[in-house]
Amino acid sequence: MEATPNLSAVHSHSKAVHSRTESVRQEALTRAISGQTMSNYPAIFQGFVAKGIPESEIRPRENVFTFNAWRALGRTVRRGEHGVKVLTFIDRASKEVDRDTGEPKVIRLAWNTTVFHVSQTEALQGGGL
Repeated sequence: MEATPNLSAVHSHSKAVHSRTESVRQEALTRAISGQTMSNYPAIFQGFVAKGIPESEIRPRENVFTFNAWRALGRTVRRGEHGVKVLTFIDRASKEVDRDTGEPKVIRLAWNTTVFHVSQTEALQGGGL
């Protein structure tokens, strides 16, 4: 006997995955724009200058973002492009609870990621810079 898929369940799951993906992209963009540290700037400049991009055209937090941040901006990284690896820190809720507030403790995690210059991207249909 063949099982028939429950199409409404499949559609509901698809919408939930899409919503989560959009949330991840928006969070990546927010972190990229509002970050305080400039510790990755030397690596970013060095990496993109080595790729032939003039230093005057490299503006972190303006035209250098992660894959997900570019997606949130309506752009995508072109197939085959290689970005620059950087180390960043992200805040995550811990399983431990703060005894004073009852809220989950926030911990900072080191996170390796790759950033791409705007020249390595292209606009998605109906969006982008």
